[in-house]
Amino acid sequence: MPRNDATHLNTNLHREGLSQTREERVSYLRAGHSLRSWLLSTDHKRVAILYLIAITFFFFIGGVAAALVRADLLTPQGDLLTNEGYNRAFTLHGVIMVWFFLIPSIPNTFGNFLIPLMIGARDLAFPRLNLLSWYIFVLAGFFTLIVVVTGGVDTGWTFYTPLSSMFSNGNVVLAATAVFIAGFSSILTGLNFIVTIHKLRCPGMTWGRLPLFVWSHYATSLVLVLATPVLSVTLVLIVAERFFHLGVFDPALGGDPLLYQHLFWFYSHPAVYIMVLPALGVVSELIAAAARKPVFGYQFVAGSSMAIAAIGFLVWGHHMFVSGESMYASAAFSLLSLAVAVPSGIKVYNWTATLYKGHIGLDPPFLFAMGFIGLFVVGGLTGLMLAMLAIDLHVHDTYFVVAHFHYIMVGGTVSAFFGPLHYWWPKIIGRRYNHIWGSITAIFIFLGFNMTFFPQFLLGYWGMPRRYHVYPPEFQTLHVLSSAGATILGFAYLTPFVYLFYSMRYGQPAGDNPWDARGLEWTVPSPPPKHNFDHLPVVSGPPYDYPVEREGEQ
Repeated sequence: MPRNDATHLNTNLHREGLSQTREERVSYLRAGHSLRSWLLSTDHKRVAILYLIAITFFFFIGGVAAALVRADLLTPQGDLLTNEGYNRAFTLHGVIMVWFFLIPSIPNTFGNFLIPLMIGARDLAFPRLNLLSWYIFVLAGFFTLIVVVTGGVDTGWTFYTPLSSMFSNGNVVLAATAVFIAGFSSILTGLNFIVTIHKLRCPGMTWGRLPLFVWSHYATSLVLVLATPVLSVTLVLIVAERFFHLGVFDPALGGDPLLYQHLFWFYSHPAVYIMVLPALGVVSELIAAAARKPVFGYQFVAGSSMAIAAIGFLVWGHHMFVSGESMYASAAFSLLSLAVAVPSGIKVYNWTATLYKGHIGLDPPFLFAMGFIGLFVVGGLTGLMLAMLAIDLHVHDTYFVVAHFHYIMVGGTVSAFFGPLHYWWPKIIGRRYNHIWGSITAIFIFLGFNMTFFPQFLLGYWGMPRRYHVYPPEFQTLHVLSSAGATILGFAYLTPFVYLFYSMRYGQPAGDNPWDARGLEWTVPSPPPKHNFDHLPVVSGPPYDYPVEREGEQ
């Protein structure tokens, strides 16, 4: 194994004034122990921990709603929940999981923690704005909790009109307000990342030397800043129509309910890549570390992130093939939807080439990365099927769409969330966790997820519509299988919180670079000091500069 020092990063750190010992450096975890010191901290690492706590809380609430849905679907008659209760349960699950977990999970936690470390900066460009974005996120979550305790909302997470604007009996206004407020948190985070990546890179950190994690977050931030205002304005129009009877979406007042679908999906399909792009960046880092090789085709992988972000704005119409749009528009959106598979395929093929002849270790982060790739490929291939007009007409609004969505969003993004959690946990906390339990968790999440959602492809293909909890008895076997898989998945999701919390107190010290990885974040102590670097580093070599294996070396 090569020596673990900064020289193998091709990084020259200024050594003047480094007489201060590591024991004298105060880590970000010890820079104040009071609640006030955390709630008023502008340190990007502490803000990341605050986000981690908040999104974990919402993850469990969304999970409880999902458990209610799966329990109700065990029997064909839906014996657990009423029709109204079922509508409110899956709406709550969707709203919380999309806007309060999937969208902020990787950017607001790992992006916040790692981007300054990866580019050699002492903090984000706007530290106070970063803390403000967390408070805005918590405020939005507070409004969502009020919706829960006041009866919920029954429109589905898409808030489709005219149901949301005219007919819903749920608390639509408060739910829309919560999502509207959460949008401001996303915009501020994206703006902060963009400025930080442009302006605070250390000397020598050119665009061609940025880690792929940073490239993916840069592309994600552009989507956040450009797309989120469209959703915000759309939600304002729903509230205005309910309160002031404006003729925007209500046909009785001269409005058009399909206009809402255009506006919503113009945001929400790019929002798919808000969730997926950070996951793709994470997997690039994990694959390189697992194979101990530079990422194959670095420039193409970086460029594919930007291509996915750009093409993502052009495909919203494939959600509306059955909504009455013209045949020519549908054909154009179908072609563009197929085109987005090209940059996605580049990533998968380049990851495979990176792993080829690599010294692969079966550590928990790598198992999560491989699970992500498997689920992402299945979700992507079924997405290509849904981009075909003939297939989409058959399976539209069925469980086939539910399964596809969850393979990409939940299977992919959640696996990619647990992957970096296990990879950078020793850096975040400074202690090791039990790798055996980590590997077991990764395997059971993969198995439990496939057991939960693969039967739903069959249900959808055979005609089971989504958002129905009363169904023909011949579908019960697959629903029971899906609910059994959800039980395994739920326990697998809970397991990491046991051994990770245990490691915080009893884990062995991790050392600065337990994976012998490449990147500036591994050159600082674990956990990092409050201001990251005593002196800003100077980068003089390419990213992922693992030593080239000599011919004949095993």
